[in-house]
Amino acid sequence: MNLSEVLLTLVVYLLPMLFFFYMGLDVLVRNPKKTEHRLVSLITACYFLLFLEEYVRFLLPINYSPPLTAIMFSSIGIMLPGLGFHFFAKITRMDMRLPKLLNPYIFYVHLLIIPINIFGNKNFISSQKFITAGVWKWPVFNSAYYAGLTVSILISALTLLILFKAKSSTSSPEYKAIFNLMIVGTILTLGWTGVFGYFRFGEKIPPFPYLYAGIIWCFLLQLAMKKYEFLNFNNQRYEKLFNLNPAAILLIEISGIIKEANPSARLMLNHIDLDHAVLNALASAELSNSLKKRQEIKELETSIQNGDQFLDVLIDGDYVTVDNQPHVILIIRNITLQKENQKQIVFLAYHDPLTLLPNRRYFYEKLAGAINEAKSLGHHLAVILIDLDDFKDTNDRYGHEAGDEVLRHTAHLIKEVVGQKGVAARLGGDEFVLFLSPVPSISYVQDTLQQLETKFLHSDLQYKDKSLTIKMSMGFSFYPEDGQDEDTILNNADKAMYRTKRNRKQLL
Repeated sequence: MNLSEVLLTLVVYLLPMLFFFYMGLDVLVRNPKKTEHRLVSLITACYFLLFLEEYVRFLLPINYSPPLTAIMFSSIGIMLPGLGFHFFAKITRMDMRLPKLLNPYIFYVHLLIIPINIFGNKNFISSQKFITAGVWKWPVFNSAYYAGLTVSILISALTLLILFKAKSSTSSPEYKAIFNLMIVGTILTLGWTGVFGYFRFGEKIPPFPYLYAGIIWCFLLQLAMKKYEFLNFNNQRYEKLFNLNPAAILLIEISGIIKEANPSARLMLNHIDLDHAVLNALASAELSNSLKKRQEIKELETSIQNGDQFLDVLIDGDYVTVDNQPHVILIIRNITLQKENQKQIVFLAYHDPLTLLPNRRYFYEKLAGAINEAKSLGHHLAVILIDLDDFKDTNDRYGHEAGDEVLRHTAHLIKEVVGQKGVAARLGGDEFVLFLSPVPSISYVQDTLQQLETKFLHSDLQYKDKSLTIKMSMGFSFYPEDGQDEDTILNNADKAMYRTKRNRKQLL
């Protein structure tokens, strides 16, 4: 064989063989468990073997052509239409409508012809005579050759009916586009096979040129795979779920190194470079310890640092092996807002929403606890009741908005004076209350009353263009002298406050 013939066989046979080998392997590794992927791999393997047979036949003397064609070429040619029919039935889900006893055997009934063709006395689907034409060994086109080619084309043409029906019944634009490509590919394949199968174009082209129709079919199939993710990798669907999931998902080594993060995780932890982050530096010790001990992670409520802030999160996780190394997948839900809402609900259950001071319920609970503590320790406490003077007149004169500002301002002043000495609250309306505990002496209470008087006297409220002076009346009572329970102590403080209010009015 001279150099030109070597180069010729390289282009004519070896390059197509490499193409089909690559195509079959590429599809198979994407998902070796799926029937569609296996069928495409088998189809490309058939084309690979057809070109291999032709390459071997080209190298051997012409007397080897009849048995090679009858045994190998014809048998593989018979397999191809059945595999193609099965593949199209599978991607269009037509096979689901077949009885279980027929599926998938009905697609391969015609393979019974193969043993008959091989072991029969007379080969009836391929030519048994070959002639030399240039460097090629061409078959003599006889009735057996035309019969085998025609049956193969007719079986393949039936797949067009399946594709057209599937296209008309699907509502998915993506599947319509895939079926369109498959229809175009099948039509081009059949057209090429018919033209180059039924007509001979001289000695310049190799025998059986219709084999190259397989390259057209595989090219359009690969186009569908790239453009529409058709016959894609088995893990690609999970990659989509990973990327589209609204929950943050992290793939982490047991050591804590973050290997992968989905877009939701990057959005949640937007102040962290997750590509170079270690979970141990972000998460609580509880989570890190759970990972080290490989404990179950189910609805674990903890916190994760995101820059300068901490997020309240709920975490579910599971352990997996990736690249032969143990990893953990964490699904993280940000519950910071829910936690804040819960805290707000709890806060409002015990606080006045206008002034943000504790409410009556909270005050009574704290006062009861302080009384029990004073009783056990033998010390005193004092309750001071505050009522605003002329508050109704302020509301009537300046409006309820001004009244609300007065109440907020009053609460602010009381908190400033009381500080850590006791607990202040709004009982309702324009009434405020506080208790001091422990009380070392009566002068301690009198000093507090004086501080309140001075604070209110020198802290007018600036409301719009007005300066509002807040006046108040106060009364106090002691434990245990004026009562040994909350209600009695408060009632006595209330009576003392009203005595102060009456005395003040009498003086005016």
